[in-house]
Amino acid sequence: MPNYVTGDLRDQLAHAGRSVVSAGLVVGSGGNLSARVPGADTIWVTGAGTWLDRLDGSDFCEVRLDDGAVVVGGGTNPPTTELPLHLATYRARPDVSAVIHLHPQTALLLDALGERIRLVTTDHAYYLRDIVTTPFRLPGSAELAEIAAGAAATGTNCVLLARHGCSVLGDSVELAHKRALYLEEAAQLTYRALAAGLLAVLPDGPADYSAALARDDTVSA
Repeated sequence: MPNYVTGDLRDQLAHAGRSVVSAGLVVGSGGNLSARVPGADTIWVTGAGTWLDRLDGSDFCEVRLDDGAVVVGGGTNPPTTELPLHLATYRARPDVSAVIHLHPQTALLLDALGERIRLVTTDHAYYLRDIVTTPFRLPGSAELAEIAAGAAATGTNCVLLARHGCSVLGDSVELAHKRALYLEEAAQLTYRALAAGLLAVLPDGPADYSAALARDDTVSA
């Protein structure tokens, strides 16, 4: 039996929001979440300025994918200012059903230091596969949306937006949520090795496991 929240996508996104705040991936309202509505050309997306650990159904806007028009408003809040990033990503990746955009501190610190996040464990390799880093663009801008969608179009599900945040994708809210957590865990392990002066000898996960993943997606974590 599944043990993730089922049913309404807004309930699933609210659960993810509470989890990422509890895990320390978000401070204040530092992020936004969305999910594609099955059978419709719309998404549910968090409203501007919403605190991710306090979300309920009224904090989401339903927005059309083609033109970004609001179908259902989120109370008094318009959609997040990062709406262009979400829309551009869904347009570039029809297989994606959820986008989690956060500002995780350890991942961003490593990026600011010019250090690549190592995929240390089999979980990191399995869920993340690779991380694509993009140059800085102004938050909420069309340029940021374009560069993030371009990275996602390569097939990556983890985009690190320089000095800003991450955009983590999945074919479900649950999978995008898992990837967001594993991304920050990988960053934390990388930072610990850096702080210990051992980053130069910290390899990525087992090469034979990564090779097996490349050959066969049914390999387990």
